[in-house]
Amino acid sequence: MGFRHMRWMLLILGIIVISLQTKLWFADDGFRKTSNLRMAVTEQRLLNKKLVERNAILDAEVINLKQGLDAAEERARTDLGLIGRGETFYLVVSAADTRR
Repeated sequence: MGFRHMRWMLLILGIIVISLQTKLWFADDGFRKTSNLRMAVTEQRLLNKKLVERNAILDAEVINLKQGLDAAEERARTDLGLIGRGETFYLVVSAADTRR
């Protein structure tokens, strides 16, 4: 095999390598898409971690509400405005509210 044949073989191999690299970088399932998917997976894992923490807090609150009346009463006072028996409700209005 002469130098001339070797040159053609190297040229053909170079073209093949370039075409494979082009597919790797610019194809629909190439490097860019893989990189974007990895970033999306990382973001989703962070979101999932936050949601797991939130769910743990909600689970603890549900258990607390099921086990004790104090937690349920506190929740009713803050969220629903519960006034217990023997209690008196006072509404304090600031001077700025009366000028309207």
